[in-house]
Formats: sequence, C-alpha cells, structure tokens
Amino acid sequence: MNDMIKEPLLAPSLLAADFLHLNKAVKLIDESEADWLHMDVMDGRFVPNISFGMMVVEQVGKVLEKPMDVHLMIEEPEKYVTQFAKAGADTITVHYEACPHLHRNIQQIKDLGVKAGVAINPHTPVALLEPVIEDLDLVLVMSVNPGFGGQKFIFETLYKIRQLRQIMQDRNAKALIEVDGGVGLQNAAKIMEAGADVLVAGSSVFGSEDPMETIKKLKSLGNLPVYEV
Repeated sequence: MNDMIKEPLLAPSLLAADFLHLNKAVKLIDESEADWLHMDVMDGRFVPNISFGMMVVEQVGKVLEKPMDVHLMIEEPEKYVTQFAKAGADTITVHYEACPHLHRNIQQIKDLGVKAGVAINPHTPVALLEPVIEDLDLVLVMSVNPGFGGQKFIFETLYKIRQLRQIMQDRNAKALIEVDGGVGLQNAAKIMEAGADVLVAGSSVFGSEDPMETIKKLKSLGNLPVYEV
C-alpha cells in the first residue's frame, strides 16, 4: 500500500522555528529537501494569537530561495494582500470564514500575479468551496483550530480531504490540497493517502532533534508505515 503514496510537497512552518535565529531556519529550509516555506500570519482578531506581519515576511523573502507560502489568518485580508505580494509571497491563502466577498478576494490575489489559496477551518464544510474551486491554485484544509502550533490532528480531516478530492475530480479542478495542523511522521502517510498534495509541518520539523532528517523522512513517504492517526 505504501508504494501507492506519492511524494508530498513539504512546507515547513516558520511559526515553529526559533525566532531568535530565523536566519538559520530559513537557511535550513533552503538547504533541505523541503519545497516551500510556510508563513503563518496571525492578527489576534481572526485567531486568538499574534505571530508576525509584513516586516518579517519581507525580510525572509529577501534571502529565501524557495517559494514562500503565506497563510493569512487575519480579518479583512483584502487590505493587506498587495503588501504581502510585494514582500515576496508566491502563494497567498485567505480564510473562507474571513471573506464575505471570497470571489473578489481570489481575483485580487491573482491580479497581483500571485497564486491564490483559500483555507477552511475544521468546522467549515468543503462543499462551500464549490463555487470558487476552479479559480483556486490551493485549498488549505486546517486539521486543527487555527491560532497555535503544536496541536493534535483532528481525525475528521481525513474525511474532508477525501471529500474535497472527489469534488475537485468531478469539477476537473487543478488546485493543490494542503493540510496544516498536527502533521508529522505519525500521520503523514494517512493524510497523503486521503488525497493531500502539500503537507505543512511545523513542530514536527523544527521541534525535532534533527529537522533536516525529519524533512527527508516526510519527503520519503513510500518508506513510511501507515500509522493510525
């Protein structure tokens, strides 16, 4: 069964890195087998936490060689996406729950020449994305409640991934499915089997004894056992 698991795109989350040494974390990502760097931007309003903003994204963007995957967990993202695009974002993801005019938000991002993603919280049905699914480059399925790193993976997410994959096949949509929250060596293979394309791994990478080796293992899912989540 493991032979059927495709290699994931891997996007370690900077949120779990040592903020006193972000330059080392960025260098590690560039030198590793990781594909993207995931940037969790939190405003203290949409989620009960504040992480970092444009200034950090801009500084990272000046030195990062790999694509930067910016996840906006913020209210009124339309006010800030232009600045994040200028700061170096390759993909900008906004939350369905924060965007009453979602189609307009998606087009705004695309008009900036950046790939557009939409994230959904654990309680949000994937079917709500059907009206925009063909416009998206990325769908981010939150597998924890957003706002804090190090949380436990919500098992129901596997069903949502399968459901989303079926909707995309039915609509011939080309968006990548990204999963964020509680992702690690213990469940990565199961998540990929369910239909994911991109794994966001924060604590499991930067909190490990050997982040480089952990990234290598996550990229080699064909050699991993399929654990129960």
